[in-house]
Amino acid sequence: MDPVIIVGAGPVGLALSLALAAQGVPSVVLDETSGKEEPRPARTVVLRADMAALVERLGCATVRDEGLRWVGWRGMRRRQQPREVAFDLGLGGTEEWSEDPDSPAAPAAPLHIPQHALARGLRDAIAREPLVRLVTDARLDTVEQDRTGVTAHTRGPGGTWWRGSHLVGCDGARSTVRKLLGVRFPGRTAVERHAVAALRTELPWPGESLLHRQPPWRGVGEEITARPLPDGVWRIDWLLPPRGELVTPDALVTRIRETLAGWCEGTTPPYELLDTGVHTLHHRLARRWRVDRVLLAGDAAHLLGAVGTQGLDEGLRDVDNLAWKLALTWHRAAPDALLDSYQSERRTAIAARLRAADQALPALRGGGLRTYLPGVMRGHDALLTDGHLGRGPLGASPAYPHSPLAAPFSEGMVPVGTPLGAPVEDVRVTAPDDTTVRLRDRLGQACFLVLLVAPGSGVWERRHWRTAGLMPRLEEAAEALPVASEVLVTDAYPGAPAHAVLLVRPDGHLVAAFAGVRPEELHAAAEAARGSAPEEALEEGPEGRQEKAGRSGAASPEPGVPVEVPAPAEASLGHDRTVDVH
Repeated sequence: MDPVIIVGAGPVGLALSLALAAQGVPSVVLDETSGKEEPRPARTVVLRADMAALVERLGCATVRDEGLRWVGWRGMRRRQQPREVAFDLGLGGTEEWSEDPDSPAAPAAPLHIPQHALARGLRDAIAREPLVRLVTDARLDTVEQDRTGVTAHTRGPGGTWWRGSHLVGCDGARSTVRKLLGVRFPGRTAVERHAVAALRTELPWPGESLLHRQPPWRGVGEEITARPLPDGVWRIDWLLPPRGELVTPDALVTRIRETLAGWCEGTTPPYELLDTGVHTLHHRLARRWRVDRVLLAGDAAHLLGAVGTQGLDEGLRDVDNLAWKLALTWHRAAPDALLDSYQSERRTAIAARLRAADQALPALRGGGLRTYLPGVMRGHDALLTDGHLGRGPLGASPAYPHSPLAAPFSEGMVPVGTPLGAPVEDVRVTAPDDTTVRLRDRLGQACFLVLLVAPGSGVWERRHWRTAGLMPRLEEAAEALPVASEVLVTDAYPGAPAHAVLLVRPDGHLVAAFAGVRPEELHAAAEAARGSAPEEALEEGPEGRQEKAGRSGAASPEPGVPVEVPAPAEASLGHDRTVDVH
């Protein structure tokens, strides 16, 4: 079967190719550049803990070697520090947390890494992956679809036609794929502007990120963010006025010196300036994310980033959502309608994020008398904390409660600490090979997880209880599911009663939770989660149903070979060089 064609070799496109390869799907990545990443220390990305774990699962070693997990967060206003949050640097952080210092829950630490280091780590992983072919100097200019696949043409040395089962446009804000599809990209331009500097220095808060609003020094602006990186490097952002103000080198150096002196008791500490830039944020959302066999992801589908929201983090969530659906479709283990849920879930989530940011911006940036009303600034600070730390409508991991893949209601369902459609907690589980791992480690394999909550199981070896109690019946029910599945056991899950059974999607979102083993209801939930009603029959291809592929390390298919033919006369269609907006 033909590979998936991925247009664009930024972090989103590279991650998607690796996520597909992990599920036995070959791909060809068309990179219009020469493949060399230009080091830009001032261009960095913040990944929530679950997306950092996703990238690490894909084999990106630079996440560990060149990224930094923050130990804490400080919110300052004028000379006061009204807000401080300590992060969980282990694996026990949670999405549900409180700023109450007596609360047992702590947020998992975000990861901060230069974007060029992230991309380099993904390229290194691709070099070790036989199912991914990375083609440089390949500029897309034509996309054609038919009933069985997609044909694409690239300009470059020799010119080439490529044949694929599907095509995914991960080619940035000026996406050629989106333009060829004729998909509109409405939204707002220059929602926020920031002057940015990367420098090496010592600040009073090693390893902590800082948001300082209304600093009491002249000439530095209304809001400053400092984010640490390894080796004593900091990225500092200064919010700029919405219009005008050309940022000259002298003006930026003045901002740096005034800011460092303000934070260091009036004396500017020694510093080494590594990189500078201006970061302009846009808010846009593509009207459609799927046109038959062509899909959009990352900046090609959405732009966001104001008030602390993270654009690349959301692009990786596109990858996490799309990869398993595309893999099941490619293996003919699910109906094609499963791909429709990608747009339904992800576009809805991004639209909600943009709506929340647009509603917050007037209050946060409007100024006026309301700035001085009692309690208003406290609310503003909390809003910004939500966006930067991944909480609330501005930052929390998305849930899909109204997804077309939602399980049908049944009497056997029980509530647990995770709402239906939300990401599950990263609890410790016992795997089939009797190892104890994190639940997050078992995701991303086009395999649904069946999780049994069995108090006391953590102190017994699996061989002692695998044939006892509910396990034989549960494993029999899992074997009968219409999708590949893996049975895991945990000693406890937040809010779940003993003997509860949770069905978890390959991207870690909860499908359903049941009181005990209920084979028919579990089957119906799995059927819905793969995009078809329980009574619908799956159309079989010539290879037959392959929904059990991958259950026990089945051999991966040979990489599809793109059709390469001598280039016809180059198309006259103009091509815009793509750029990633961060």
